Amino acid sequence: MQGLIHAERTAARRVIVREPEIGAAGRARPRLYVVDGIRLVAALMVTLHHYAGTHRVDQPGNAIWERPVSELMPSWFRVASYGWIGVEIFFVISGFVICMSCWGRTPKDFFVSRVIRLYPAYWFGVVFTTAVVATLPGVWERLPLREVLLNLTMLQQGSDVPNVDLVYWTLWSELRFYLLFLVVVAMGLTYRRVVVFCCVWGAAAMIAPVSEFPLLILVADPSGAWYFIAGLALYLMHRFGQDLLLWGILGMSWLMGQLELAERVAYEQVSGWRGAVLIYSAFLLLMVAVALGRTDRVRWRWLATAGALTYPLYLTHYLAGTAIIARLRDTMDPRLLVVTVLAGFLLLSWLVHRVVERPVARVLRRGLEESFRRLRGAGARSGPVGGVRGPA
Repeated sequence: MQGLIHAERTAARRVIVREPEIGAAGRARPRLYVVDGIRLVAALMVTLHHYAGTHRVDQPGNAIWERPVSELMPSWFRVASYGWIGVEIFFVISGFVICMSCWGRTPKDFFVSRVIRLYPAYWFGVVFTTAVVATLPGVWERLPLREVLLNLTMLQQGSDVPNVDLVYWTLWSELRFYLLFLVVVAMGLTYRRVVVFCCVWGAAAMIAPVSEFPLLILVADPSGAWYFIAGLALYLMHRFGQDLLLWGILGMSWLMGQLELAERVAYEQVSGWRGAVLIYSAFLLLMVAVALGRTDRVRWRWLATAGALTYPLYLTHYLAGTAIIARLRDTMDPRLLVVTVLAGFLLLSWLVHRVVERPVARVLRRGLEESFRRLRGAGARSGPVGGVRGPA
């Protein structure tokens, strides 16, 4: 009898261990329209925060509204003061979506997809923001041309050069995440490898602040790592089903994230820790519902278009939008002005998506695919001793 019980327990353990591998070959999931909707809400939160909820706009004599926004729009200010959490929401969604989109793809596919996704709208954002700041001076200082040109690489923070738009600091965190995750993509994404990546990156992010080792701090990105890790764990739940290990990773990311939220609250100086943690926790619970398939019935196709607007909106709204507000602040009610400017930037974002992102992405994809084909061809024509001839 004891031998039978032991055999049953051993078989049960084997089932639990193998469950993720079975899930990997499971049915294809429908498009997650809810994630698109969450992305738009996060972008609107950040935009409203920058227009009516920052410490800068709540100062007497500020260059944007001239008067404290808490006096002009007290109710709006209380809500907008928490909008900065949209950035942390973006990071979680990024971890989820990147893991989902890279599954079964090669490093080349990953590289090409990130270039065509990030750069077309970003290049437009750099040029557009620079032009608006130059046209509407008095709120923001225009960068020298050499620094604007370096911004086109998206690598300016690595060279200690200011961003054309202050919101571009988040792209530096995204790029470091992509570079780290590319290692796992090159190895081949599996449940085990992504879990190990989460644990190793989390450990590095945990010890980086006390190590006082600049390179480790730079690579581990302790201020953003746990949000990306939360997104990765949520996607593993979505693809393979929940288990205690994934809940543990998600719980650890929440515990570490709430400490980072406290630091952000201290930096923003307009909101409270309890409110920030409550909003972030509600978002995580919604993402758990997405991961477990509770929102699969939502099939509103317009959400896909709404989600496509978030990146151009994020890139263009801040410096240009506040410069426009400063110019028009005496022409209408401040609440109407915020809504009008926001609507204008949503329209601009749709135009950028249709006129800039789509066509430029197609051109970039064709060019990069051809470049990689030539690289493979050059490698195949390598000489027997190791000399490599260039493409004919």
